[in-house]
Amino acid sequence: MARFELKLPKMGESVAEATITNWLKEVGDKIEADEAVLEIATDKVDSEVPSEVSGILVEQLFGKDDLVQVGQTIAIIETEGGETANPEAVNAVQETAAPAEAVEIEKTIESVKETVTSHDFSGSDKFFSPLVKNIAKEEGLSLSELENIAGSGKDGRVTKEDILKYVEARKSGSVQAPQTVEAAPKVVAEIPKTETPKAVEPVVQKSQQAVPVSVNGADEIVEMDRMRKLISGYMVASVQTSAHVQSFIEVDVTNIVKWRDKVKAAFEKREGEKLTFTPIMMEAVAKALKDFPGMNISVDGDYIIKKKNINLGMAAALPNGNLIVPVIKNADQLNLVGMAKAVNDLGNRAKAGKLKPDDTQGGTYTVTNVGTFGSVFGTPIINQPQVGILALGAIRKVPAVIETPEGDFIGIRQKMFLSHSYDHRVVDGALGGSFVKRVAEYLEAFDVDRDF
Repeated sequence: MARFELKLPKMGESVAEATITNWLKEVGDKIEADEAVLEIATDKVDSEVPSEVSGILVEQLFGKDDLVQVGQTIAIIETEGGETANPEAVNAVQETAAPAEAVEIEKTIESVKETVTSHDFSGSDKFFSPLVKNIAKEEGLSLSELENIAGSGKDGRVTKEDILKYVEARKSGSVQAPQTVEAAPKVVAEIPKTETPKAVEPVVQKSQQAVPVSVNGADEIVEMDRMRKLISGYMVASVQTSAHVQSFIEVDVTNIVKWRDKVKAAFEKREGEKLTFTPIMMEAVAKALKDFPGMNISVDGDYIIKKKNINLGMAAALPNGNLIVPVIKNADQLNLVGMAKAVNDLGNRAKAGKLKPDDTQGGTYTVTNVGTFGSVFGTPIINQPQVGILALGAIRKVPAVIETPEGDFIGIRQKMFLSHSYDHRVVDGALGGSFVKRVAEYLEAFDVDRDF
C-alpha cells in the first residue's frame, strides 16, 4: 500500500501555524479525495483541511488543540484500497527516525495519553500561548507547574525559552514536579550551566480557577468560545502594550450624504454592488495615510517598522457577536468602485464564515464603524502591532452654524464624529491629531460632482 503524507497547507503569506480544533475523520475511516479530514484555526479564521487523495486514515500525528506549523505532516493516509488500517503500517512512520528518537517519541505519546485529563490549562487566569501549552502537554506538566514557571516575557509571560529551560532543569533533577495540584510547592527553575544564566524568581503558586457557580440558581454560566477567548487575550494584551490616547473631531458630511443618495441606485445598477458610506470613508483614510506615513507603521520592541503598503483593516461584527478584522490590501491603489467591491466582498464573506486566513493578515491600520450600532463616538483599542485605529461615529442631522459671505446662520447639517486612538509610545498628539484632521478635511471637501 502507498502512504500519503497529509501536510498543513500554506494558508497565506503571513500565516505560519494553525491550531487543530477538530478531527473530522478517525483512524481507520475511509476518505475520498477533496473530503475534509480536520478543522483548523488560525488567530482569526477557521477552515478545513481536505485530503488530496482517496484512501484510509492510518495515523493522526497531532491531537486536538495542538499547534502545527505550515508544511508539517499532520496525518498519514494509506492509498490504493484497503478496508482497514494496517497496524504495522501505522507504526512504520516512526521507523525512519533513530531508535533513541523513536523511543522518546513513543514515551511522549504515552505520557500525553496518560495525563490528558489532568493537563487542561483552560482553568488558569494567566495567559499562555498555544505553543507553550503544547510543550507543557507533551512534557506532562501540570497546571500548577506551568503557572509557577517564572516568565521572562512582557508582564511575566512564559516564553518558549522559559518552558524549555524549565523542562531541561526538571529532567536533570534540579526541580521536582509537584505531587498534586492543590499542594504544589513553589518552583525555582535552576538553569543548567550550558544555558545563558538568567535570574529566575520564585512565583507564588495560584490555586486552579474553579468553574463559577450560580448563587441563586437562575444565572446561566457559559464558557467563552475559542474566538472570544482570542479576542479577550488580544484586547488585554493591546491595552498592556500600547499607551492609548485619543483625539476626536466632528465632521460635516452633508455633501457625502447628498451625493450618495443621488448616485447609489445608478451605482448598484452599473456595478452590481451596494454603495455604503464605508468605502467613501476608507478612501479618505487611505489618502491621509499617504500624507502621514508615520501612522502607517508598527512597533517591534525598540524598533519602528515603516510599512510600504497601505493595508486597511475593516472591523466587522459577526452574527454570533464576535469580531473579525479582514484587510483591504493596497487600499490606496483602489478607486471608489474597487474600494466598494473590496468592502462588500470581505464583509459578506466574514458574515458567511468564508474568509481565508490571508484575508485577515498584513493590516497596517484599522477602521471600525461604531456608528452602525448607533454610537456617536467610541475609544477603540489598537489592533496590535499597529499604532492607530479610527472609529466612525453615527451620521446625525444636527443644527449647525453655517458661515456664508452674507453672514452666519443656523441650518440642518449631517455630521459625525471621528475617534482616533493611537499609540503614544511612537505617535504624539501632533501627528495623531493632524492625521484625523486630514481625514476630516478630505471628507468635508468631497466633490459632489464626481463620478463613481
